[in-house]
Amino acid sequence: MTPFIRNMFVVARRDFLAIVATPTFLLFLLAPLFMVGMGLAGGMGASQLADSARGAGRIVAVADPAQIEALRAADARLRAAMPREPALLELRVAGPAADPLAIAREKGSDTYAVMSGDLAAPRIVEREEGSGSGRYLALLAGEVRRAEAAGDLPPVTPRFESLASGGTSIAVQQSLGFGAVFVIFLLTLLLAGQTVSSLAEEKGNKVIEILAAAVPLESVFLGKLLGFLGVAVLFIAFWMALAFGGGLIAATQMDPAAIAAAGKAGKAATALAATPATGWPFFLAIGFIYFVMAFLLLGAVFLGVGAQAATVREIQMLSLPITIFQVGMFSLCAAAASAPDSGLARFAQIFPFSSPLAMAARAATDDAKAVHLLALGWQALWVALVIWLSVRLFRAGVLSGGSGWKFWRGKKAVAAAAAAIEAASSQPR
Repeated sequence: MTPFIRNMFVVARRDFLAIVATPTFLLFLLAPLFMVGMGLAGGMGASQLADSARGAGRIVAVADPAQIEALRAADARLRAAMPREPALLELRVAGPAADPLAIAREKGSDTYAVMSGDLAAPRIVEREEGSGSGRYLALLAGEVRRAEAAGDLPPVTPRFESLASGGTSIAVQQSLGFGAVFVIFLLTLLLAGQTVSSLAEEKGNKVIEILAAAVPLESVFLGKLLGFLGVAVLFIAFWMALAFGGGLIAATQMDPAAIAAAGKAGKAATALAATPATGWPFFLAIGFIYFVMAFLLLGAVFLGVGAQAATVREIQMLSLPITIFQVGMFSLCAAAASAPDSGLARFAQIFPFSSPLAMAARAATDDAKAVHLLALGWQALWVALVIWLSVRLFRAGVLSGGSGWKFWRGKKAVAAAAAAIEAASSQPR
């Protein structure tokens, strides 16, 4: 093990134990009880996101060119008479490329049902068996036949097919993406901000000067980040264990018949069957890794900014812009989660400080996995760059004798200011 890595882990262990081995750490663990209220707010946001995404849902009718106008007119009549408007109807001309199964699996919007073939016996491919969208397409075929022919006609005999693996609705996947953004934002908001005051206290008692003389400053900064990351992981593990234990206790207290009835409920089964595009194991693993990267990125920035602060008052003044910055990243990534293929989403995925949140949301809607390795490398590069810049600013502004924020003035400016103050104080009143 190289001296750099050994010194880094020594600093990490020191900072980790300095926080955990104190009575106030228990208060820190219990402080986020307000997460319940924040969780309700996040749930409402995810619900609104799902409702907006459902607006992109559609039903598709593949027909001959001569039947397109008749289908459009019949759809207008049926919509006017129905109490609840069905999904938007998309009409396509029949041809070799108009495969109902391929249309049903197209990305970009939820396709609830696809109708093709002769209107007397149409083939209807449904995402979910027995859906209202499939029945509406059968009703639409019957309406067109009644409008085209006079007299009694035999009823339409549709052939319904359900997708064997239709996948989770895009609206639900976008909600999962928003949930990942919200959870990572909430955890970083609670945990990463504590790095701001880390170096301010040690500057006051000269501990940082001893560390800087003993080990490279890069090891000190990175070690502090890893120490705080260890505290954050312990915090998450504590609450996950608490939630898991509470769930087990609640499950043992429930009546088996009630559990079986809940398992048969349609909405509950649909919610449990929701799957991210990359699958649950990969989604959860990459989500945790993106939390680590978000913590390191924001923690490195906050550590560098806090290292320039000279007093507790300056640190308190820094809390507002830091919070505004975090909320801005959350707002950007929440908007990107609602429009996964937009230019805004691509910008959020590339911008380094929003990239972890935006890429976590992308893992819910896009099944590509190799792109996440590229994103993690990009974010790790920025972590190293921010630490390098923070160390340079800290060394130039604090260790060289400056006040921190005015590091660019140099020794000459400081000497000139001191001479001006001395001259002003020596003048007769």
